[in-house]
Amino acid sequence: MINKFNENKEFNHFQDLSNQWWDAEGKFKILHSITPLRIYYIKKNVINRHKIKDKKKPLCNLDILDLGCGGGLACEPLARLGANVTGVDFIKKNIEVAKQHATKSNLNIQYTKNNLSSLNLKKKYDLILLLEVIEHLDNWKKTISKSRTLLKPKGRMIFSSINRTILSKILAIFLTEQILGWVPKNTHTYSKLIKPEELKSFIEKNKMKTIDITGLVFNPIIREWSLNKNKTRINYFLTAEKI
Repeated sequence: MINKFNENKEFNHFQDLSNQWWDAEGKFKILHSITPLRIYYIKKNVINRHKIKDKKKPLCNLDILDLGCGGGLACEPLARLGANVTGVDFIKKNIEVAKQHATKSNLNIQYTKNNLSSLNLKKKYDLILLLEVIEHLDNWKKTISKSRTLLKPKGRMIFSSINRTILSKILAIFLTEQILGWVPKNTHTYSKLIKPEELKSFIEKNKMKTIDITGLVFNPIIREWSLNKNKTRINYFLTAEKI
């Protein structure tokens, strides 16, 4: 009963925000601001495994699956870089918004509504993304295990999430949600946050190896985001490879 309540809570929260995805000054303003860094990190941790034939489209012919894609904020720039992108979300309205925006942008992206814990996809992928997703799942381990089966040999998974620390509780939840309003209230639940070492331990017990862990840091003085390998106490990226 508790899990069902949590699932409904997450569903209702993001469904209510579905029309906000492409408003750069709206409820997802932070996601818009970090998207360039997301794409930079993805390229950095994927390109070195593939031969680049077109510098303008360095992800050409790579099959990428974005789980919890929302309105497609990461899918569209990846498609512009040449990737064959599939976006999956469990909220129908998100998929509808993503499809409409991709059509306006003249991008060929495959979007589908699917429950992340019981994916029914036949294709295999070079890269699977779980960006700001695992902290919203009641059973993140089940989702990762299921996702791993969809990877090609030596395929990679990239996660981004919030660390479970007192600092993140104060800054990433209380300050940004309750005080500054940068993130909609009740977006995150502290107890559901996952430490990078917990994620690393789980994936390495499930026939994957950790390639990289890098922090995502906000500088309030210059109001800019940056990547820093030594600062993972609040936000972090983790790249893993299938063994």
